[in-house]
Amino acid sequence: MTFPPINADENAQVPWPEPQSPVEVRQSIQPRQPGDAERQATTSSGKKSPERRMTWRDFVNISISMAGAQIAWTLELGYGAISDASTSAYRRRFWIWLATGALVLSTLILAYVEAIASFLVDMLTHMEDWNPDRKKKVSHLAIGIAIVCFYVLDFALNALQASLRNLLLDITPAEQLATGNAWHGRMTHAGNIIGYTLGSQDLDKWPFLKPFGKGQFRKVCILTLVILSITVSITCVTQHEVAKERTSEGQGRFREAINNITKAITQLPKPIRRVCMVQIFAFIGWFPFLFYATVWVGEVMAYEIGRDPTVADATRAGELALLISSIVSVVVGTVLPYIAQRDTRLLSKGDDDEDEDEEVSRIRAMVRSWKAEAARMGRPLHLPAMPFMLRNIWTGGLLLFGILMMSTFFVTTVWQATVVIALVGISWAIACWVPFAIIMEYLKEVDAAANAPPVPPQVQAARRGHSRVASSPAIWRGLQDPRNNERTPLIRRQSLRLDYEAETGEIPTPMAGGTVLGIHNLAIVLPQFIIALVATAIFRIVDSSSDSDPNDVYYGKNGVSWVLRFGGLSALVGAAFSRAVAPTRTEKEMRRRLAEMKETEESG
Repeated sequence: MTFPPINADENAQVPWPEPQSPVEVRQSIQPRQPGDAERQATTSSGKKSPERRMTWRDFVNISISMAGAQIAWTLELGYGAISDASTSAYRRRFWIWLATGALVLSTLILAYVEAIASFLVDMLTHMEDWNPDRKKKVSHLAIGIAIVCFYVLDFALNALQASLRNLLLDITPAEQLATGNAWHGRMTHAGNIIGYTLGSQDLDKWPFLKPFGKGQFRKVCILTLVILSITVSITCVTQHEVAKERTSEGQGRFREAINNITKAITQLPKPIRRVCMVQIFAFIGWFPFLFYATVWVGEVMAYEIGRDPTVADATRAGELALLISSIVSVVVGTVLPYIAQRDTRLLSKGDDDEDEDEEVSRIRAMVRSWKAEAARMGRPLHLPAMPFMLRNIWTGGLLLFGILMMSTFFVTTVWQATVVIALVGISWAIACWVPFAIIMEYLKEVDAAANAPPVPPQVQAARRGHSRVASSPAIWRGLQDPRNNERTPLIRRQSLRLDYEAETGEIPTPMAGGTVLGIHNLAIVLPQFIIALVATAIFRIVDSSSDSDPNDVYYGKNGVSWVLRFGGLSALVGAAFSRAVAPTRTEKEMRRRLAEMKETEESG
């Protein structure tokens, strides 16, 4: 399988090198001999000899900044907690606009970084253009500015994504959170495809982009900023938040934000802790795939053709597989939520003050009317069907991903590798949708249970001694008072509070949604450290012991395959842990209403 050569961008500010592969860092580490540095130095003719081998100390020195970068991810707890503490009707949209402004500014600076560096050097040093030191200063300054911009870009992008999810949590009813997060996933996958498409086009031929100067990267940046600004504006203009009342009197916003973080860490509800635990194992599986999928395709290509392919051909084959995977994710992210769509007849009518007797009477009357209508039409009665539960979909996605990673034992051709990566798009669509929907519904459930009216002590004691299941019909969940043999109905919010306490053994406490989502995001980030250590060990054991040519990038390498299998094994562990994730409040109520409907149908 061959690919056309890469078309280098002659007008780019920085010459485009051939795509490089992270496999190179896994080649056998050779001890340095005296004189190595001199032999590897750049010669006066401008030709470079092969680069020196990296030692473990070199890797530590070059990678230690990643620790600082990942620790900085904890800033997400900060802006989530601050927006939680705000009472403004713009508390989420303020951070959305602020993050978007930082993204626009940093991306514009990156697009014109060489011109900006040249201007600053001229302004501060007044060096002549022919001075060789000027070019060196411009290069060093441009690199420094780019590094700072990339850090700002990273923080701002995470702040934007987190704030958008916080906004979704604030304004969406609990029963629609699954649909809302599905739309978030669809837009994410669609954005990936648009990004791939823009990057593959020759933007220098687009006439309306010529005023912005030359260079593919610069024009991609401009188009990206236009799309980002339009989409963010649509969201912020069309969505409206509600100002909330301050709950902590006498505390400043900063103090309240600190309290939100402390409370979220020390009192994180058990259902949310379980979701975070599953996410840790899931992303121990996901990060190897996200980091090394392209490299793995190169290794498979090397075995298929019996020699080391060019890095350009291997990278292009891997990127094609990832593009197909993104398309699959868009399709699955669009179709699967519709298959799992919740029947509105099983959803609540929005009245949390409706007691159990009223709800049972309403459901029975509704079923009788359906039955009469079916008899009049001469057809059997069809009750609503219980949709796929989010937990089951998540488990299925993790099982599929684990099986696909284990299938790398049998993949020997590029087309087989492409099929595997494409099918991973199914699991990725689920990973971008289900966990966020579950955790947001849990947050709504905890808040509803915590804000429920108090239950009389005698009713609490009696109900705790009564065998009851949250999804069972209401008539069997009723309390029989031994003194008067009458049921003691509770309104739905009171019943929810008792259900929560019985299932978790915890007292429901209101949680700051943005802060909790920040903790959830930290559970996603944490596996990067684990994978960095595990992958390094696997590469050292597997690839350094191979008999392949040290100059080969792909041929004779198996380390990436074993890292992917390790990730697949972790995903299978995550699938097992996902079975401990309880159904959401909406799912439990839907299951209970369906059981009530079936009993009414059977009783006639």
